[in-house]
Amino acid sequence: MTRNDPEIQAIVAAIRQLYRIVYHDALRSSRSSGLTSSQSAAMRILYQNGPLSSADLSRRLHVTPSNMTGLIDRLEKKHLVERVPDLGDRRIALITLTEKGRRMGQNLPDPIENKIVSRLGHLEVQEIQEYRIAIDRIIGLIDNAEGQDAAAGEA
Repeated sequence: MTRNDPEIQAIVAAIRQLYRIVYHDALRSSRSSGLTSSQSAAMRILYQNGPLSSADLSRRLHVTPSNMTGLIDRLEKKHLVERVPDLGDRRIALITLTEKGRRMGQNLPDPIENKIVSRLGHLEVQEIQEYRIAIDRIIGLIDNAEGQDAAAGEA
């Protein structure tokens, strides 16, 4: 198969379409809440799980700790979160929603994940597993390609 193979082109086009759908969903959410998609995701995680350390929050959002620090700083400036010392370990600050943050977290629009979960919930377990395997394979192809690109650039 080659780059011009119709099946390969269809997969690439579908991935681009998926990216656009996710991007536009995040943009709509951002416009309605005044938050970036990452800020909204952080607010939802804190609303659902309660106070978390910055490290825990960064792992759940799949962002670097340095990006997490900036994100928390911006949410603090909006008076949506605060850093509260962890009583069990004073070296750790827990990121906690303020009252304003709790109200906003309660009213954030449903993310695209809820739409996906709702629709997948109507499928048979085997079909869900097939989707997961296919997506994992595509992600693996992309991750492996990025690693190979980086290695080629170092050579």
